[in-house]
Order: sequence, then structure tokens, then C-alpha cells
Amino acid sequence: MLDLGEFLVPDFVLDREERCDGGGLERVPRFPLLVFVNAKSGGQLGIALLETFSKLLASHQVFDLSKVDPREVLSRVSKNLEAENDVAKKLRNSLRIVVAGGDGTAGWLLGTASDVSPHHPFPIATIPLGTGNNLPFSFGWGKFNPGTDARSMKKFLKQVLEAHFLKVDRWQLTMTMEGEPDMLPHSIQKVPRIEETNEAPLKFRGGFWNYFSIGMDAQVSYEFHKQRRENPEKFNSQLRNQCAYATLGCTQGWFCAPFLHPSSRSINEIATVYTADFNGPWKKLPISSSIRSLVLLNLPSFSGGLDPWGTPNDRKSIKRGLTSPSVEDGLLEIVGFRDGWHGLFLLFPKGHGTRLAQAHEIKIELQCRSSSRSNQCCTYMRMDGEPWKQRLEKDRIITVEICHKGQGAMLARQGCIAERKDAYRHALTITKHGLEHGLKPKSNCCFPFKLTSEK
Repeated sequence: MLDLGEFLVPDFVLDREERCDGGGLERVPRFPLLVFVNAKSGGQLGIALLETFSKLLASHQVFDLSKVDPREVLSRVSKNLEAENDVAKKLRNSLRIVVAGGDGTAGWLLGTASDVSPHHPFPIATIPLGTGNNLPFSFGWGKFNPGTDARSMKKFLKQVLEAHFLKVDRWQLTMTMEGEPDMLPHSIQKVPRIEETNEAPLKFRGGFWNYFSIGMDAQVSYEFHKQRRENPEKFNSQLRNQCAYATLGCTQGWFCAPFLHPSSRSINEIATVYTADFNGPWKKLPISSSIRSLVLLNLPSFSGGLDPWGTPNDRKSIKRGLTSPSVEDGLLEIVGFRDGWHGLFLLFPKGHGTRLAQAHEIKIELQCRSSSRSNQCCTYMRMDGEPWKQRLEKDRIITVEICHKGQGAMLARQGCIAERKDAYRHALTITKHGLEHGLKPKSNCCFPFKLTSEK
């Protein structure tokens, strides 16, 4: 029988004044839990989850993200557990976080937890309330909300108790441009200038855990978010949202791209992409003129659980040194799509997009190269579920740089797709080809090989 007392958080952990002194606590909970809920996600599901968790646990350990800054809460918790005594150590090592929301919410909390405690980030479990829910699905928490009643949440808490830790790579994105952008997602912030000059380009920085994409898939996502903002009453359930998303994929011309969209929408007409391996030089990435969508993947889940990279075990992929994806190998998978029909290949066994490369660092130079008289054009971008429209100009280049930015901690269920399905084959393949890129095998880990870069 599930003992909910094991999930309770002592008052002093969240107190603004006190630190843990190890005294006055009769019982140290084995799995103290902080719950953060995006009340705006999933229609009314977020509000229902807030009520259920407040009844099952103590109300002081359940937070509404529309009212509370998670950074302030986690900073306070981390500070209060800095004391060097057995109670503080046990609580610090066993504290877990539950996040209820979409991919954007989950990524937000992952980043906050990693920033607050970079050497020992609190591990996170997720309740899927969004449209894509790629991050929850990757770590075994499903694509759909498991329910909001007490019985469903007790079952979920039992799964949290049984889950194990899994590291996941974090990626930093920096955009450099001249002039202010028309719009950017909340996850990308302006970098303060050291010296205020009109000539100096502006920098904007953010991070992602799941994916970054450019092109037609981001355009469909942008239109979906735009319509949801304008008519929120029409997007009040996960199923309705997913149906609306699929409809937009058709009406936006994603399935008739060669006929309804000019060649100027092709990725190689607006972008030049460079990649670098561990300690390797920059190399220009060749991209076919038919590619209209470019996806940079960290997790093996995209667009609601599809795997664009797949398992590259064919002779051609092995010769190119392409390996099975891992969420903690310090590599991003770069995949291209021609149109919606190409995307439908993912629904079939062994289906995948166009595997372009795997890279540790990526640089993208964006510029309007349209043959029209206009000096401007636009493209669409998306990062962990947040899309935006990006204006491009003929005489100015926008640079997007992506690099590895440490790791976070996720709670994963046994057999989730984020774990290597065939660790031994993956290790042999990546060792064979990875030595060319300054990698070396390291045996003191749970897999046959652990690849680390030589600096």
C-alpha cells in the first residue's frame, strides 16, 4: 500500500528563514516531493490536478506556476538543504520534482532545477498536459494525461517512487542579429550588452532539451499557437488540440509543399549550416534543395512520439559514422523533411526522415536570398514547442549558434525510449567511428563503453 507520508516535505525545507538543523523531525520522508502545475495547460486539467495534489499531499508543497516563480522556490529549498547533517543530506539526495504541463513547462523546470543546483539537480517526473508531450513520452510518462482523480494520482506517485534517474543533455541557443526581432518566445532572452553602441549586434539566448526546428513544421505550429491565443475556447482539450494541429498541417500546404510553396522556402535557400564534432573543425553541411524543414533532435520523440532519426543500422549509415541516438551523448541528431508525406514515413516500421548529421556544435547563418524585389522574407522557428516568426533580410545575416550546456536529471520509467534499446551495439558502433572525432572508451559505467571528449 502506498504511504503518502513518504512524499511529504518538512516545513523547514520551504521556510524563508530557517535551514535544516536535523532536529525536531521524528521521521525523515524517503521521497520528499515538490509539485509544480501549469494551471493553463490541458484545458481545466491543470486546475483539477492542483486540487487533487493539495488533498493528497500538503498544500505548501504544491505550486501553481501562474502564481509562483519556480526559481525562487527551488533556490530557497537548495539553500535550506545546504546544512552538513544527516537529515539535510538525506532530503537533498532524495528530493524529487513533479511537473504537470506541456513540453515548454517541463523544459522550463528542468532548466531552473539545473541552474539552481548544477552539481546535484533535483530529478523531475512529468505529467503530460500539452499537445506534443515529447519529453514525458521519452522518459516513460506517456503522451496523455493519466487522470486527475486521487486514484490516478496515487498510481502515478507509485510510478515516481519506482522511477530511476537518467541524465539528459541540455543545449544552449544564441542568436546574433542587427536590430530588434519582431517576436521571440519567452524562453529566449536578450543578453545585456557590455558596452552600449549602436553598431554592436544584439544577442539573444535560450536553451532547449528536446528539439529546435526551422521551416514548415514550425510554420504549422506557429499558426496553431496563433489560433489558440485568438480563440482559447476552441482549444480546451488535448484531443481537440491534436485534431486542430493535424488539420492545420493539411491547410497550410505541408502535404503539397512542392506546388503551394516556392523553392525559396527550401532550407538551403535561407540557411547555411555548419557542424562540428568534439574538438573538430567546422564543416559545411550539404542540404538538398527539397528539404523544407530542418529538425535538431536531442530526444527520440518529435511531434507527439514520432522518432525522426530511427536506428541507423544500414550499411550507408554505418559507413557515415551515424549512431543510435542517446539523450546523454553530447550529440544532436540533424534531420530533414521534404513535406508532410515525408513526415508520414515515421508512422511505418523503420521509417525516418533524411538523416543529415550528428554534431556536438551547430552554427546556422540565416539570410533572405529570395529573387523577388523585396529586401525581406521570413521563416519560422520552433524550440521545445514554442514557435515564432523570424524576419530575414538580404543585407543582414542572423547567426544561430547551438552548443552543449551541461546536463539535467530526469526520472525515467523502466524501458522508456530515452534509454538505449541496444546499449552494446550502440557502444560498439559509436566507439568504432567515434575515435575519429577525439572520443575514447571509458569502462567504469553501466554500459560497455562511455564516450568522453578529450579536451
